[in-house]
Amino acid sequence: MDFGLSAELVAQLASTEAAGILGEMDPDSAVDLIEDLTEQEQAELLDQMMPSDADVIRDLAEYDTDTAGGLMSPEVLALPEHLTVKETIEIIRREADEKETVYYAFVVDPQHRLVGVLSMRDLILVDFDTSIDELVNSDVISVTADTDAEEVAKIFERYDFLALPVVDEAHRLLGIVTVDDVLDIIREEETEDMHRMVGVSPEERALSPWYASLKSRQPWLLVNLVTAFAAAAIVALFEGTIRNITALAILMPIIAGQGGNAGSQTVTVVVRAMALGGIQMGDGWRVLLKEFTLGLFNGVLIGLIVAAIAYGLSGDSTLGVVVALAMLFNLIVAGVMGALIPLGLRSMGADPALASTILLTTITDICGFLFL
Repeated sequence: MDFGLSAELVAQLASTEAAGILGEMDPDSAVDLIEDLTEQEQAELLDQMMPSDADVIRDLAEYDTDTAGGLMSPEVLALPEHLTVKETIEIIRREADEKETVYYAFVVDPQHRLVGVLSMRDLILVDFDTSIDELVNSDVISVTADTDAEEVAKIFERYDFLALPVVDEAHRLLGIVTVDDVLDIIREEETEDMHRMVGVSPEERALSPWYASLKSRQPWLLVNLVTAFAAAAIVALFEGTIRNITALAILMPIIAGQGGNAGSQTVTVVVRAMALGGIQMGDGWRVLLKEFTLGLFNGVLIGLIVAAIAYGLSGDSTLGVVVALAMLFNLIVAGVMGALIPLGLRSMGADPALASTILLTTITDICGFLFL
């Protein structure tokens, strides 16, 4: 169940019954649930729980929900270094039901510092008398409890992990984050980027109340209205020319529209690459050069096609050349600005997806009309 709905249900139960349910849940899930309860309800439930279970939940609740500590489960399989494979398998069989996952077993030293990781495959392919010291992989990737949840999600995407250990500053093992814990983070981040690119609040959903959607969308629509008048003002400057050459009225929205579409392709690719860590600091010039080159070749090809159509409509070769150049320049601008806007927003500390599409289409509309 959704944790908000679960919390409403738990609030209706007797505290002893609700505490029993929480005690049977995974600690990380129990924390997510009680955070939707009032402080008084939380205190009553924790007082009714087994002291050891309540202490675990209190400890986890201290971590920010958007960090590895807020995602982790302390129910991790931690093994001392000196065990044999037979002893290790016996422990795994005995404790499997109480642990978050047994796909990986983590090896710790006497101070509970993370030494390495064991895979189940390695354990079942060797003799029982083998020491796990010989099997442990010490090249283990871990995160600290204060690592941002989005960074944790990127590590899962990059390495295809099923679980990731969480350690403190002294490298002591605190718990693990499993892949199911980060799926919601990945989905929410992708949704947030999609919404912000078109000026919609990340919290809005298809069935959100209409007045909430109105409050979310209207500011950017008003901004878009202002920018649309800016583009219209460019058209008004050439009203006399358009009156004399009516074919321009047909061709202007085509040039502006192509620029907007090409730029949107660039924005989508660049914002997505940023979200996945595919564009590092210093890569901006390479991205801009690539998009300039792409815009140049697209502009030449599409410009020639539009020039031929313009000549067919008007019989005026000069108009064909003008239209071709306008398309060329606008597609170059679209590619460069499609990369520059999200890169610039990131350099200013803002979300690269923040209404990038709205800003871009404004620029390509104005430039398209101006070039023509």
